Amino acid sequence: MLSYFLRRMALVIPTFIGITILIFAITRFVPGGPVERMLANMQAQGDGAAAMTSAGGNTALSEDQIADLNAFYGLDKPVFEAYAEWLSKLVVFDFGESTRYYEPVSDMIVERLPVSLFYGGMTFFISYFISIPLGYYKAIKHGSVFDSGSSILIFVGYALPGYVVGVLMITLFSYHLEWFPMGGFVGDDFDDYETVYEQVKDLMWHAVLPLICYLIGDFATLTMTMKNNLMENLSSDYIRTAIAKGLPFKQAVRKHALRNSLIPIASHFGNSLLFFMTGAFLIEVIFNIDGIGLLGYESIMERDYPVVMGIVAINAIMLLIGNILSDICVALVDPRVKFGA
Repeated sequence: MLSYFLRRMALVIPTFIGITILIFAITRFVPGGPVERMLANMQAQGDGAAAMTSAGGNTALSEDQIADLNAFYGLDKPVFEAYAEWLSKLVVFDFGESTRYYEPVSDMIVERLPVSLFYGGMTFFISYFISIPLGYYKAIKHGSVFDSGSSILIFVGYALPGYVVGVLMITLFSYHLEWFPMGGFVGDDFDDYETVYEQVKDLMWHAVLPLICYLIGDFATLTMTMKNNLMENLSSDYIRTAIAKGLPFKQAVRKHALRNSLIPIASHFGNSLLFFMTGAFLIEVIFNIDGIGLLGYESIMERDYPVVMGIVAINAIMLLIGNILSDICVALVDPRVKFGA
């Protein structure tokens, strides 16, 4: 098994290079780069330096000035040369500088990291510590009123995208009923609270609606995966044989069926690392949560390519490591698995 994981770790580097070079090339060929965005903003603001001439329709900036801007942003180099330069900086954890705010990308990501860690951690623990027991109970009570009613709610929640649910909840609970704030990570008076209890209360008050949107998709998937796999194992021959030999039903479920039912859940476990980093772009936009998701959305819209590449690089590493962790979790849950045997 050790050789298997060593081979998987060796594949991380070429896979990472393939992912990042593809995204890097796309950012170069997509119309409307940082220079075009700057000229468009200047034109929209009525700046004379970028105003359109009435005769020729060209910008007031000369070709040399535009070439200097492209050189300043590093857009004058071929794709592979520019990528090699970006990758060499990435090796020493230099993500470059934002073309919009002119700040180090690493500082911008670190500044918003606590927000994403909070929502990612809450989503991770609530998803697993509620969906697994709920799926277990639904399988045991299959066909009951509780199982049917909860399944309807789960499927309705799964069918609705998180951002759609967010709009509905903001409209109902924030705008009409005024039970929850319209958005934000914390309130404007957060720093004025004298006790930690008041700060935690304010934080959780703002987090209720966004957390529901974060949870609704993965919660439904994990719950139904747990239920369906447990029901499949309960109908297996080895469970019926164990019960026929006198083993109580509850012990047969807990000692045999439950562990085998956790294998698909374990295969998804490592990918949950992305909860701690990415966030959901549209959910953070709707609730105005200043996390990495909102940062990525604004970077894409503003063509802030260094920030986009920084977030993509981190997500790619997290995803690749998560896949390896998923294999480890499967091996721990299922002793029959012998990778590389």
